[in-house]
Amino acid sequence: MRGTRIRFHETGDPQAPPVLLLHGIGRSLEDWLPQHELLGDYRVISMDMPGFGLSQRMPETTTLPVLADGVWATLDALGETRPVHLMGNSLGGAVSMEMLSSAPERVSTLTLVNSAGFGKEVTMALRMLAVPGLGRQMLRRIDRWTAPRVERNLFAERAMVTPERIAMAIKIARQPDFAPVYLEVARALGGFRGVGAAWRADLLQRVSAHVKPTMIIWGDRDMILPCAHLAAARAAFPHARSHMFARTGHMPQIERPKEFADLVRPVLAEVSV
Repeated sequence: MRGTRIRFHETGDPQAPPVLLLHGIGRSLEDWLPQHELLGDYRVISMDMPGFGLSQRMPETTTLPVLADGVWATLDALGETRPVHLMGNSLGGAVSMEMLSSAPERVSTLTLVNSAGFGKEVTMALRMLAVPGLGRQMLRRIDRWTAPRVERNLFAERAMVTPERIAMAIKIARQPDFAPVYLEVARALGGFRGVGAAWRADLLQRVSAHVKPTMIIWGDRDMILPCAHLAAARAAFPHARSHMFARTGHMPQIERPKEFADLVRPVLAEVSV
């Protein structure tokens, strides 16, 4: 993709309507793997966004528009130019909204999962990344001792913190683009006092001009972006369906995979591609 190596995973019938799955900050396509099988009658595409997971970064400083542009370019490289069903978790939700704003004709539906963009409150760990020098030091310390603690913050069920997830987190943290891209995005979107207000207001204003079938999902035990943000998300998308999962953390799509797929299917069915 424009000279940048992007890791992706694709399943299903290439002729079926496309579903695109986007992960959160510092994460990878593994956060969506169960949905590939559960949404198997669609063309399901997940990817490591530029600079995250095992993908290379874009040459410019990483921002929401740069990530959105990189995702669109990856779809173009895969030959997928039809309107897509966008699903984004955390940062991936904000990127999905940016994609909708920049190319509404290429979006069929929007599913936001514990999405960034609806409040200033965010875990202290992300706020500390804005402290000069401290952020890079923190990111360099993701190892077999610290990675389990990071993973535990993502889930309500401790059983979700598997050796495989811990190993993947360490592998990602060792990628050369990991720390620089993580810090660029974290600082572009907020600081020590929390998620910035200006970009959130601008993005939601731009997205409001493009009404699409929308589902908003949250976990009630999210320790990264609190579930209270769901009220702001409902206000920003008054036409949307919404659901709060009980006893669920930051990633309902893998902590409650079957229930998640059952929720989003009616929204996908509203649009025939």
